[in-house]
Amino acid sequence: MKTHLCLLLLAAGISAAPHMSSMSELLTLLQQMWESMTKDNLALRIETPDNIDDVNCVSTIFEGTEQLKHNPATKKFSVFFQKFERLKQFLAPNLAKEGKCDTERKTARMFIEKLMTFIRKASKNARV
Repeated sequence: MKTHLCLLLLAAGISAAPHMSSMSELLTLLQQMWESMTKDNLALRIETPDNIDDVNCVSTIFEGTEQLKHNPATKKFSVFFQKFERLKQFLAPNLAKEGKCDTERKTARMFIEKLMTFIRKASKNARV
C-alpha cells in the first residue's frame, strides 16, 4: 500500500505540475524554502509526522504545508503551494481512508526536511 501511495503522489505531482520538469525542481524549491527559514521563523511550530513512511500521515503533511503557505516568510514560494494544492485535490478521495497519525509539533525547518524526505521516497519508489 505504501508503494501504491507513493506512486499516486508521484503521478499526481507530475500531472499537477506541468511547468516543473522534474521532482528535483520541486525539491529545489523546498530546499530554498528551508534555507529561507531564519531565527524569526523558529517560533512557527507545525504538526509533523513521526514516521514519514506512514500512509496515515498524508493529510498531516498537507495540513502542515497549508500552515507554511500562510507564513509571511514563504510567500515567495507561491508556485510551490499552487502545485501542492493540485496534488492535494488529486489525492482527496484517498484521504478519507486514513487512520491515526502520530505527530509532534516541530519547527518549520524540521517539517520541510520531512516533506523533502517524503518526496524523495515517493520519487524513488516510483522508479522501482
